[in-house]
Amino acid sequence: MVKEILIDAGPLIALFDRDDHFHESIVLFLQKTKYRFISTLAVITEVTHMLDFNIRVQIDFLEWVMNQGIIIADIGQEDLLRIIELTRKSDDLPMGFADATLVVTAEKTGIREIISIDTDFNVYRLPGKVKIENIYFNNIDSST
Repeated sequence: MVKEILIDAGPLIALFDRDDHFHESIVLFLQKTKYRFISTLAVITEVTHMLDFNIRVQIDFLEWVMNQGIIIADIGQEDLLRIIELTRKSDDLPMGFADATLVVTAEKTGIREIISIDTDFNVYRLPGKVKIENIYFNNIDSST
């Protein structure tokens, strides 16, 4: 069985942008792991915006998503109150909308691991002070 894991915008941008600083390390990391990626439309929107330098790259990314490269988690109107709470709570480390949707998805699905190039997920907590483990950074740290 393939393990489900959350994925943030940064690794997806790096995966599709060959000039990204993290491109090679993300490609190598993803080649040696087997995950089913879960993300949100907010993350996909962020990725397509950052890939706007090349329409072909945007289309490649969207076709990859369409072909189950990412399973899109539902974030509905009923989740906005929780997103507002999370955003207010993280005044010291502003939580963007896409990150908040990933935290809500973690709460709804029980998924406790993420692939992100941001250190923000080392600070964000779920109810009960449960951490979302950033396995990309943990893997990079352990390989140095």
